[in-house]
Amino acid sequence: MAKVSVLILAKNEEKFIGACIKSVAAFADEVIVIDDFSTDATAQISADLGARVVQHGLNGDWGGQQTFAIKQARFDWVFFIDADERSTPALSAEIKKILARDDKSIAWRTARLSYFWGQPLRHGGWFPDYVTRLFPTAGSYVTGFVHPQIHHTCAEKDFPESAYLVHYPYRDWNHYFNKLNFYTTLAAKKAHEQGKTAGLLDMILHPLWASFRMYVLRGGFLDGRIGFVLAGFHYFYTMAKYVKLFYYGKENVHVTEAADDV
Repeated sequence: MAKVSVLILAKNEEKFIGACIKSVAAFADEVIVIDDFSTDATAQISADLGARVVQHGLNGDWGGQQTFAIKQARFDWVFFIDADERSTPALSAEIKKILARDDKSIAWRTARLSYFWGQPLRHGGWFPDYVTRLFPTAGSYVTGFVHPQIHHTCAEKDFPESAYLVHYPYRDWNHYFNKLNFYTTLAAKKAHEQGKTAGLLDMILHPLWASFRMYVLRGGFLDGRIGFVLAGFHYFYTMAKYVKLFYYGKENVHVTEAADDV
């Protein structure tokens, strides 16, 4: 059977890193935690559970950090998992089958089932949310600062939906809104760099469509109250992107500054 290096990027994840590492124990031949100089017990907990801890600064470059992680791998396959994710027994069993076949012409994508406030998010576009996670080490690298792209020479296939990662994307509402602010700023920056602009109609129509699509067309209403709440907040997420794009590069000048300088 081929061997696999499980790679985890982490910073101040002491509450979550232990469960993450334990969830991959059934198939991991080594676990490598790339620690962005955590100030809590992340590194110690990881080491106590048998992981190899390598400290390396993220510096805002998620793709670069993942490429660094791949270079630390000792084995022919790598599997990426985030500290806020858990491998299910079904996924672990599927990964062991792939390693037994050792077909390096294929990279594998896994579904993710997100939970928030203890509730699975199966609708509204949240599931299956396939992501590429298991692939051969040789020749692979990652680019992209926030939404990275994995580069490899393989065809991609999906694990069954029943073999998924459990994902905890938000710890609480503060975490949710911090992410909202962070990602809408980056989205506006990217759109600006691509030469895009925004106007009042963009601020009105795009949020309406995004919220309607999540709640009605993608069945967010089937997730009950949390489906309604997240679809509503998706309206504000989309609006924030276009508002920030409209104001991107503009200075928030205080109208009294000229008078104050006299």
